[in-house]
Amino acid sequence: MIKTRITEKFGIKYPIISAPMGPFYTTRLAVATSEAGGLGVLSHVTLRGVNSIKDFKAQLEYVVEHTDKPFGFNVRTARVQGDHKILLRKIPEWRNKDPRLKEQLIYGLTSAGSPRKAGAMWKQKAPDMYHFHVGPALWLVDKIVESKCDGIVATGIEGGGHQSYENISTLVLTQQVARKYPEKLLVSCGGYASPEGMAAGLAMGADAVAMGTRFIASKQSEFHENYKALIPPATARDTILTTGGFGPIRLLKNKYALEHGEVVSKSEKIQQELGYSMDGFLEDLHHYEIVYTEGDVEDGAIPIGQTAGLIDDILDVDDIITSFTKEAEKIFKDICSHIS
Repeated sequence: MIKTRITEKFGIKYPIISAPMGPFYTTRLAVATSEAGGLGVLSHVTLRGVNSIKDFKAQLEYVVEHTDKPFGFNVRTARVQGDHKILLRKIPEWRNKDPRLKEQLIYGLTSAGSPRKAGAMWKQKAPDMYHFHVGPALWLVDKIVESKCDGIVATGIEGGGHQSYENISTLVLTQQVARKYPEKLLVSCGGYASPEGMAAGLAMGADAVAMGTRFIASKQSEFHENYKALIPPATARDTILTTGGFGPIRLLKNKYALEHGEVVSKSEKIQQELGYSMDGFLEDLHHYEIVYTEGDVEDGAIPIGQTAGLIDDILDVDDIITSFTKEAEKIFKDICSHIS
């Protein structure tokens, strides 16, 4: 059995976390991951027509109705994410009113913006909930540590979905963070879809690894079957970085991704955000919605990581988590047996 600081503190069996994948739902996936002994994480869903505040509460209630295991959630705190300030306030309120949530909702992950407001509020209103923030480069991790977050999700450019302008690999970033901040809880994310990767992440100093694309390609994820079916035949070269709602985004190459345009600079992106109209924002979001709800894999935006090149099949979440951990244990034992 692999034990880490996160398995011990979070009360989970395996050091595997499901990555949040908003704007898509990961409610059933979170339940399956937690039930299997990992840590399931709810996404920040912003599909059109959804009252995000009421919907988020409904997701939390769904999870505690279907598992008694620990789980977490994500809130994107970007400038253009209009609901995040309400969610930051409401989640600890809901948690304090519901004994099941207070016991099970142990992990709050902020991303795509600053962790400071969440940190200040949650330390006061939910001091027993672990607050992590996504860091894509060491200088940004420095700011996370300054904000007194409990932990860091070191996320490299290999992963699917929104990425950073920094272009730092998970391999380098995880080592940097583990070396500079050994006292901080560390999750490594981006590029994990195999037992070998899991073993490598833990060997580099991570307390757990988070996986997104590997869990999309699972029987329990809510993603459309057309979406899932694209992953096993894809190679590591079949993704592209283009401009997304919060900066660069890694998508599977298709008609939408190839026509969407090159990544713009950070300063250009900020100016673009300032000029956003609601109609324009909803039009872009529509491309994410149609692949998720309708399975439109040509005109839909399909976030997928380079790990597609490691995935050959659609598996049960339980099989992913247990088999990865067993194989990672074997890898560690084999390495130790060769050390004289």
